Amino acid sequence: MDSMSTPAKKDVPPPPAVGSKAPMHPNLVLPSDKPTIIAFLRHCGCPFAEKTFKDLTKLSTWYKDINFVAVSHASAEATERWVVDVGGNWDVNVVIDEERDLYALFGLGMCTTWHVYAPMVTYSALQLGKKENIWNRIPESGSRWQTGGVFAIDKDGLVRWAHVPARADILPDWDAAVQSVGATPRPKPPPPVRTDGFL
Repeated sequence: MDSMSTPAKKDVPPPPAVGSKAPMHPNLVLPSDKPTIIAFLRHCGCPFAEKTFKDLTKLSTWYKDINFVAVSHASAEATERWVVDVGGNWDVNVVIDEERDLYALFGLGMCTTWHVYAPMVTYSALQLGKKENIWNRIPESGSRWQTGGVFAIDKDGLVRWAHVPARADILPDWDAAVQSVGATPRPKPPPPVRTDGFL
């Protein structure tokens, strides 16, 4: 599918509210002995999806008592190649949802042009490329119009935190996500010492 084309319309309810039961689906099995943080990727090619996925893989090595899941609506083959290209999945479970059924269950439908191409989004994409060398990639499959989101779900299946951004470049607050399911955020490293100019 051309990534610029709009996929078939689906019935999309509002995202699950914090405190409500997380939607259930045969393709998404949540463990009952640990909480889950699940990230729905915009598309395999979006720089903000890549940043989200890389952050998720890093978190998966730090928080062994949390189950981390990434959902992709690209094909299994395209997703696998993308995962390898961006550094591997580490301890993140990758779920393929080509029909976007899981996206719809979690209230994630199609976005507007502003969501993707607002001036701030373009600026943020350039900054992400300059600072972290994460640039837009040409997607093999999937749609650029699919919205993403992140949800933290406790071991009882209740949504404890949700991130459904108004623009593609608004990234999750991972400290809030892990804290919502009982984990203690790791201390931030000190900022680098500047050696230019006056101290």
